[in-house]
Amino acid sequence: MNKNSSNKMALAPNTSNKRETVCIFGTGDFGRALGHKMIQSGYPVVFGSRSAQTSSLIPKDAEVLSHAEAAQKAAVIIIAIQRQHYNFLTPLAEILHGKVLVDVSNNLKINQYPESNAEYLAQLVPGAKVVKAFNTVSAWALQSGTLDASRQVFVCGDDMEAKQMVMDIVRALGLTPLDKGSLLAAQEIENYPLQLFPMWKFPILLSLGLTTFFFFYCLIRDIIYPYVYENKDFSFFLAISIPNRICPILALILLALVYLPGVLAAIIQLYRGTKYRRFPDWLDKWMLCRKQLGLVALAFASLHVLYTLVIPIRSFVRWRISGRIVSQALNNKTEPLNTTNAWLSDSYLALGILGFFLFVLLGITSLPSVSNNVNWREFRFVQSKLGYLTLILCTAHTLVYGGNRFLSPSSYRWYLPNAYMLSLIVPCIVLVVKFVLIFPCLDKPLTQIRQGWERKPQYSE
Repeated sequence: MNKNSSNKMALAPNTSNKRETVCIFGTGDFGRALGHKMIQSGYPVVFGSRSAQTSSLIPKDAEVLSHAEAAQKAAVIIIAIQRQHYNFLTPLAEILHGKVLVDVSNNLKINQYPESNAEYLAQLVPGAKVVKAFNTVSAWALQSGTLDASRQVFVCGDDMEAKQMVMDIVRALGLTPLDKGSLLAAQEIENYPLQLFPMWKFPILLSLGLTTFFFFYCLIRDIIYPYVYENKDFSFFLAISIPNRICPILALILLALVYLPGVLAAIIQLYRGTKYRRFPDWLDKWMLCRKQLGLVALAFASLHVLYTLVIPIRSFVRWRISGRIVSQALNNKTEPLNTTNAWLSDSYLALGILGFFLFVLLGITSLPSVSNNVNWREFRFVQSKLGYLTLILCTAHTLVYGGNRFLSPSSYRWYLPNAYMLSLIVPCIVLVVKFVLIFPCLDKPLTQIRQGWERKPQYSE
């Protein structure tokens, strides 16, 4: 087959078992790793390089030619070089006309240039069909074969046939292509690898802020206050007691904050009478990171369980128990079992165990491997119905733990209530408002609104 027909040949469906030759411009780490992976998948690979000499680093089954010679041998050319070196492609514009150029580059920072690297490449070689792909896969993952965590490959391009060819190559390498649309999406795809846990930023910062607040709050009440007024040194509370107060507080508040935006969204929709107007940006961002909020809450709940398990072996607890036993022996008097306290203690523990069990269940169902195997109704049932049940159990767990101490003046030090009392504010608000929203007079119109009905004219903002 002659060289001039390579473009048409490549854009046609691959009906034979023999794979088309792929050209790679660039012999750096990524280019070599991608070439090696393609050879393993049955693709003939030719490298285009400034130096046509074969290096020991180049896969042995690959051919190394000059850029012009290599480009003539394939219809798909992978540009595995940095943007600042794209200028050498301009003299090759005639050879590259009609070819599929796959841009795999990334930048050093988000929105480094006015346009994406792929769009810039399309401007340099206007006759080529530019496709953005492979920039979310690392050279290390290709070389080591550990592609489980980075199997998804975003692909975008203006030419549908060219994009389909690249997606076929992606599948042949054992990866999963995801079509992101036209080349306008290239900027977003190039920014993706540069983002550092974008959905985790708000939950982590919020958790750090709340942790700091409650740490100093407990420090004042449980260590500074006894030292000032009772001359008692409880500084050892910093190791176990205070963390075991902070963890359940954070777990309960963050769990409530998972469901608070849904309640606020329902109120806004009822007020507007339509679902066809966007929520405020802060509410949109809040709703997008609910999964991360829930997972951070689960982490704090798990720490609370671990801290609670070590309570019996603490020196302070053993000292207090032995002191009580000695006191009863010296007074020759045994304290009778208080069945009310026993009921409160067992109920508090039972509610905590059930709440934590459902908490873990919510965390498991949020995993992609699990959520992909359930339908939308099942997922919604677990995350919504069981989620609210988890919130109810955890709130009840805290309420029973407090018992009648809410009304005891001795519970307030420097007029400050126990920290767990503060943790009940947000969950109780969420549960009360949710209870009101399930009344038929509100639930029915809300359901109609979410089905597309409009209860009043829609005004532009």
